[in-house]
Amino acid sequence: MSATSPLYGTTRDGLIAALVGDQAFAMVTNEAGSYLVKAWGLGRPIEDWTIADFHDRRTDPVDEAGFQRTVEEWATHVAQLAELNRRTVSARTSTPWGQSQHAVLYAAGIVAHSTASHGGFALSPDRNRLVASSLRAGDGFYEEDCAWVAVAAAYPDLFTDFEKRHADDILRNVYPQAWEAIHGQVLQPGESSAKDRSRFDRDNADRWVVVSAIQSRQHPGFVECIAMLGGRRSTGGRAPADEQRRYLVDEAIYDIGAFGFVIDEARDRPYAGPSSFVGWTEA
Repeated sequence: MSATSPLYGTTRDGLIAALVGDQAFAMVTNEAGSYLVKAWGLGRPIEDWTIADFHDRRTDPVDEAGFQRTVEEWATHVAQLAELNRRTVSARTSTPWGQSQHAVLYAAGIVAHSTASHGGFALSPDRNRLVASSLRAGDGFYEEDCAWVAVAAAYPDLFTDFEKRHADDILRNVYPQAWEAIHGQVLQPGESSAKDRSRFDRDNADRWVVVSAIQSRQHPGFVECIAMLGGRRSTGGRAPADEQRRYLVDEAIYDIGAFGFVIDEARDRPYAGPSSFVGWTEA
């Protein structure tokens, strides 16, 4: 068996588990369902592992088929990494995130830097010119949380399938216009969180959207809400009284949803009485 082939087994406490290189996986099942957990560098046989060994409890919902897909995808990722010509290089250079402490050369003109606090890619001017204009950073630096996907989109041959899938997810959810331009498709509702957010903000620009909520002590069974037009929060302290309103919403129907609870003025009750919010005083 190769170093990247998954090894499956069962832990001492009965969890389905797998090992790929130094990466350990297990599937935990409880009353809430089944979810994936991970750990790194467990130096014992699978049958000696227990749930206490897994500190990376991601709580990603998963079934047995999904668990196996995750493990197999990681095994492919590790194998593809071994085939890529990445290597650590000496790069005592300054980045937007601080002094580089570790640098990995992906290809000429493409270096990934790590610093004490953050990291990302640095591209040479020639390499940077080939990044899509909608994603291109003028200075050639792309931070590691989201902006790095511009590098993966421009140079897919330098990334594994796992990394490209992760990059595509970020692109779709954070930079939907760029995703649509690259794929030649229009993202539909529910396919991009950023696009859905923009649609929500546009559709509710003139409606009262809850920005703070608390169980009402004065009115059991109701949620006391502070709402602002379009959900636009004040940036300079408490907003003027005419820019915010309080409502009582039946707790049976209150659901914050993905982007906020929208007040139904025909149903939800305007409220100006004693507040459950600490420090609230009438204007």
